[in-house]
Amino acid sequence: MLRRSRLLPVLAEIAGPPEGARTWSLRKGDLEGLAQVLLRLDGQRVVLVTGDAEATAVAATALASAAVAGGRRTVLVECDLTTPRLAVHLGLAAAPGVHEYLVWEAEPGDVLQPLALGGPAASGATEPLVCVCGGRPASKAETLLGLQSFSHMIEKLRHAYELVVLAGPPVAEQQATCEAAARQADAVVGALPTTAAAGRASRSFRNAFKRLPAPAIGAISVGS
Repeated sequence: MLRRSRLLPVLAEIAGPPEGARTWSLRKGDLEGLAQVLLRLDGQRVVLVTGDAEATAVAATALASAAVAGGRRTVLVECDLTTPRLAVHLGLAAAPGVHEYLVWEAEPGDVLQPLALGGPAASGATEPLVCVCGGRPASKAETLLGLQSFSHMIEKLRHAYELVVLAGPPVAEQQATCEAAARQADAVVGALPTTAAAGRASRSFRNAFKRLPAPAIGAISVGS
């Protein structure tokens, strides 16, 4: 378990979707833990999830799914434009996505993709989770997320949805890009594997979170 004194308070510990699941689904225990995270985020409309690359993809999708299961209209936006992974992770079309929208190659309706939830989350969902994948890989992700078109995009989503979850790039490896995404967020939630509890990995994440312009309220620990 991640220790409060070493990094961030652990808000929930999740295992992620069951192996081989055909639709995105959460275990009942994961869903209950994430419901408590959402209570901590009450009043926050845009939340950046960042940390370890693989843990971020799982934690961001899980948090957005829990919000939908709780009846909130929610959109999940991938901000890791250097190495987009949500499309493969969720079985969605890779493009057009955020990259194409920011360079005026796609309209809003082109990039929004619905994701049907499975498992316990499906029973409380009145509509699907809406996803915006990263699109084709970008060599200058920091520049793209610094464009006015990105802030306009997030502002539009802020008014259209009750919760906007930004799946950020890995914070330690892409600090500047992560900071650009965090400028549009009200709060940050860390996404860390249980193996990042101590040592150099812990210090690296701790220092990276401190430099983000939005407050980090805690972490979601992602195990196997």
